[in-house]
Amino acid sequence: MLVIDDDARTRAFVAEGLRQQGHTVDEAGDGETGLHMAMEGQYDALVVDRMMPGLPGLEAVQAMRAGGLKTPVLMLTALGSVDDRVAGLNAGADDYLVKPFAFSELSARLQALVRRPPLAETSTRHRVADLEVDVAAHRATRAGKPLDLTPHEFKLLERLARNAGHAVTRTMLLESLWGFHFDPRANLIDAHISRLRAKVDRGFDQELIHTIRGVGYVLKAPD
Repeated sequence: MLVIDDDARTRAFVAEGLRQQGHTVDEAGDGETGLHMAMEGQYDALVVDRMMPGLPGLEAVQAMRAGGLKTPVLMLTALGSVDDRVAGLNAGADDYLVKPFAFSELSARLQALVRRPPLAETSTRHRVADLEVDVAAHRATRAGKPLDLTPHEFKLLERLARNAGHAVTRTMLLESLWGFHFDPRANLIDAHISRLRAKVDRGFDQELIHTIRGVGYVLKAPD
């Protein structure tokens, strides 16, 4: 992993958290150094701050993409408007996290980016135990029985299924529905998950949707 941020405290916070998870982490304190390290090194993912003196993160990521670098980029910023988020994604970032953030949120987003397969290899059918989610057909079944899901419920289930066995944060699920940043403390997502659980798990011996306290949810088969 490579962390590019001119704020020493934020850079140290992110880098130390990743190291504690077993990652090898390099650090850069400005955009120019970070751009050089990213182009010369081999990293699973990059964490790039948007607002830096000298070469801003936005321009650094644009230069990386122009140079052919395909490494996933998670951009950090204090700018949380929809336009700011869109600008970051258009510059070549793969995901966008608004400050202040919890490390658990950053970690989950990085894991999702690292796991993301190339577009040509993306599966449209996901199976967890006896649950099957067919994205192309927009159909979900449990033990062969069709599940009557609303469009929002299907999107939530699809996001969970694509990341089966791994935590998906509330903010990530909210963005699956509306496409931009919401307050992760809001209980809106919990209400949607409650209704989804009623359709996916009720009446079956084994629950597949599990709560991870303080983080979000995970879809997984029983151990």
